[in-house]
Amino acid sequence: MSIKQPGLAGKVQQSAKIRWLILATVSIGTFMATLDSSIVNVALPTISTEMRSGLTVLQWVATAYLLTISSLLPVFGRLADMLGRKKIYSLGFLIFTLGSVLCGAANNIWLLIMMRVLQAIGASMMMANALAIITAAFSSRERGRALGLTGTVVALGSMTGPVLGGLLVGLVSWRAIFFVNIPIGIMGFLASQMILPADQPQGNEETFDYAGAFFFTSGMLSLLFAVSEGSDWGWGSAVILSGLLSGVILLVFFFITETRVKHALIDFSLFKIKPFLLGNISGFSLFTAIFAYVIIMPFYLQQILHYSPAQVGLLMSAFPLTTALAAPLSGTISDKIGPVVLTTGGLFIISAGLFYLTTVTAQATTWQIIPGPILMGLGSGMFQAPNNNSIMSSVPQHKLSIAGGLNALVRNVGMVIGIVFAVSLFENRQAAFLNSLTHPTSTQLTSAFISSFHIVMLVAAAIALIGSLISLSRKR
Repeated sequence: MSIKQPGLAGKVQQSAKIRWLILATVSIGTFMATLDSSIVNVALPTISTEMRSGLTVLQWVATAYLLTISSLLPVFGRLADMLGRKKIYSLGFLIFTLGSVLCGAANNIWLLIMMRVLQAIGASMMMANALAIITAAFSSRERGRALGLTGTVVALGSMTGPVLGGLLVGLVSWRAIFFVNIPIGIMGFLASQMILPADQPQGNEETFDYAGAFFFTSGMLSLLFAVSEGSDWGWGSAVILSGLLSGVILLVFFFITETRVKHALIDFSLFKIKPFLLGNISGFSLFTAIFAYVIIMPFYLQQILHYSPAQVGLLMSAFPLTTALAAPLSGTISDKIGPVVLTTGGLFIISAGLFYLTTVTAQATTWQIIPGPILMGLGSGMFQAPNNNSIMSSVPQHKLSIAGGLNALVRNVGMVIGIVFAVSLFENRQAAFLNSLTHPTSTQLTSAFISSFHIVMLVAAAIALIGSLISLSRKR
């Protein structure tokens, strides 16, 4: 990317004030997009009652958001490299804010779902470019610290969502969880227009790969839908099998298309860069392992230990809170010693936290449980900023946006796979334990739950441990 105003490039590199203002501007979008992925879950029961919608349809309020983001991240990363990161990022603010207004005004469940898709389009425009903008603005001496602070913003967004959502739904209305984005979105758009450096592509002769975009988006939507709904619909159902098959076929067509076009949507040569490849694989293992914990842990706390929703929220917040505290420090240290020790150690600590949870029982106290989430939060905070720094610093400047989009895509797919793997494995093991019991007692049901929970945590720990070994093999 080249800068339209030569003086601005020098200021970005020399003035800490401008660099940190850029970080603050990007953090607004990051916080808003992360907040909205978690805030809506608290409001689903209320929305269900008001709109008289069953769980099967209602879950798409959350699912449509995640699937849309995952399928569009590389598309907007490529467009930003072609048209300019500032344009795409700023437009993302506007689309997200408009989607929020329309979500809050929706009068039926299907309109709400469609407006959530519009929200997700705006969120993907911001997510695909956040890391690229930060990487371009900060030198290698400060980049890890900046990305560490970004990790803190992500953790705070995840932690704030359920709490703020509960307050807004209880005190105002479920519509308030969407309307709260309006002032944040307007402020973010104005800040992006005034602060982000204006940029444009190095070569205007590049064309957009429409065929590749169609095959990728359609393939990812089909595949992720099948994977995310397989447990509910049944893995042998015609719908799920059709989704899996069509998703694979479309992505094969996508790969063939990318090898034949001059300006590909995804430059597969990026995966020949060792830090980029290994960083994304180890990042995938992290999010797969973490979201196995995130999806199963609340059921253990509520169904076995009989915690209230508020108590569950407080205990679960130990993980993102520890991440928020550890991420800036880890990012700063990585600027001095490189990523390998921190990323490898972080995944190992996550593995240790998950393994610790294989020891909890049906009579565990809060103090016996809490070391697990704290260890995981510490490991996550150690890992994410150095890993993102390693990935983004390894690619050419003019490919930063597509690299950032791919990094975000790996994160989202890891979340989906982690949830699906955990739910499927848990249900399979629980059914196996209860298979020979016609009328299981409450003690037997509890025992089956705890045994299945332990197995899921153990497999997740193994995934994180494998990720740490992969991370260890990358170059400093």
